[in-house]
Amino acid sequence: MDFKIDDLGGVDYYGSSLHKWLGNPLGAGILYVRKDKIKPVWQMIGDMGYKDDDIRKLNHTGTHPVATDLAIVDAIDFHNMIGITRKEARLRYLQEYWTSKVRDIPNIMVNTPKESHRACGIANVGIKGMNPADLAKKLMEEYKIFTVAIGYAGVFGVRVTPHLYITTKDLDAFVEALKQLAKM
Repeated sequence: MDFKIDDLGGVDYYGSSLHKWLGNPLGAGILYVRKDKIKPVWQMIGDMGYKDDDIRKLNHTGTHPVATDLAIVDAIDFHNMIGITRKEARLRYLQEYWTSKVRDIPNIMVNTPKESHRACGIANVGIKGMNPADLAKKLMEEYKIFTVAIGYAGVFGVRVTPHLYITTKDLDAFVEALKQLAKM
């Protein structure tokens, strides 16, 4: 979604995975710590040798695949080329495309708000009487659809995270899989 840290109203800390919506390979993230909050944060595995008020004290990369870090610049360039507004619109469209097709089907529970301003690209869906882990497993093994099981904090279903390259044909196959599983 198109926002800046300041839009969130005095955020002290913000962390995110760069693979989620930036499209970077797994293993890179971003950590924002408001300047006046850096000093009191104690590093557990950060790099020693930086001053207490230097954000770099909280970063420790060690030995890892350098390709992940090298890809960040290209991922940012790609993101900027598409534009945040177009990217958000595409992700919102994909989520609303498939969720609108299953909201009224018996035994399917869409755990994501219908109102467009309350959700964007990610959605959660469950099948009544089916454990989220079992649903994720069936979707993968029987339909080759990857999802992530969520079964806590009152939400029971699978997280569905289409990316820009997903087609409506792909989503139609997902909808059909859900319909079949809901009949079981």
